[in-house]
Amino acid sequence: MNGIEEQLREQAPHVLGALVRRYGHFDAAEDAVQDALLAASVQWPDQGVPDNPRAWLITVASRRLTDQLRSESARRRREETAAALTPSDVLFAAPPADEAPPSQDDTLTLLFMCCHPALSAPSQVALTLRAVGGLTTAQIARAFMVPESTMAQRISRAKQSIKTSGVAFQLPPADEREGRLRAVLHVLYLIFNEGYTATSGADLHRVELTAEAVRLTRQVHRLLPDDGEVAGLLALMLLTDARRPARARADGTLVPLAEQDRALWNAEAITEGVALITDALSRTRVGPYQVQAAIAAVHDEAGRAEDTDWEQILALYELLGRLAPNPMVTLNHAVAVAMVHGPHAGLELLVTLESDSRLAEHHRLEAVRAHLLEMAGDAEAARAAYELAARRTTSLPEQRYLEDRAARLASAG
Repeated sequence: MNGIEEQLREQAPHVLGALVRRYGHFDAAEDAVQDALLAASVQWPDQGVPDNPRAWLITVASRRLTDQLRSESARRRREETAAALTPSDVLFAAPPADEAPPSQDDTLTLLFMCCHPALSAPSQVALTLRAVGGLTTAQIARAFMVPESTMAQRISRAKQSIKTSGVAFQLPPADEREGRLRAVLHVLYLIFNEGYTATSGADLHRVELTAEAVRLTRQVHRLLPDDGEVAGLLALMLLTDARRPARARADGTLVPLAEQDRALWNAEAITEGVALITDALSRTRVGPYQVQAAIAAVHDEAGRAEDTDWEQILALYELLGRLAPNPMVTLNHAVAVAMVHGPHAGLELLVTLESDSRLAEHHRLEAVRAHLLEMAGDAEAARAAYELAARRTTSLPEQRYLEDRAARLASAG
């Protein structure tokens, strides 16, 4: 990401917050901010970055919003009503030098708004990336491999839902804040996961999504430094993304964790992640993101795959299963059980997932089953499971990896 693009993304929530706080109209304000960001991306490389970039963006966005409100008022013949409801200074954008920056950081308020319970998870993700991340609709559509028109409709519906919900531009009341923060963290987690292992397409990674998830989570951690789960999520992202340089070969083929060249891992990210999770676990109530980060830290601190402390990982998965039981946790728990107690013990745990509709048809269940069957020496059953997993995945790198494993077993037999 170049310097101007990074600056624009950092300014996006501040500019949108200034407009929404001053004018309301979240949906129209968000469109105006996107127009201002696009204008800056075109003008600043040639004309230079203004002395006060945020004021420049607020001014341009204010003028775009004012023009839009005027146009709508004229079309609907509501000039009198609009004038009565709109502050007098709305009609004239202040010059950049006169625009004082907001006295507070609007990032968290915007994240809470974009993750409003009225929105579906896909809509929360899309709106967060656009309104808080500053990504254009085209960029988000490319990241999720859908037509731009489809993503535009999704974002439009999300903004309409925000509008009709009547949610105010303010942090939720204290009794709602904890639950809403969990939703914010879940959305950031989803964005990171989609970037780290793309659910479909030819690429294993979508680096722009992982980078954006880490950037936004850093901002939330800066705003809420004493929240252990925020720190845990940031640590989990850093410790996981640290392995990305070793996850794929030059031709894009997937490299499993046990076979990765650990010298390629990002040591700086590992150090930061370990420090974050160590601090969080020492002084805050333990939560699911912290436990997942602790598991990632155990993996990352092992110099070789055979040095991995699987007994500690197993204990952590047992704790995670109590804190946040779900089939994906059980799936990973089965691998840890197999590494400590043998593959047959892991396979027994997988049986409990076969009737769970959330995972029964998922390719990862068959991929793990294949791995444990291969560990157990049942090459024929492992090959069949690898082939089934390959048919079920929509990720081309994962599909090639699974097909290759099946082919190796077939040739060895």
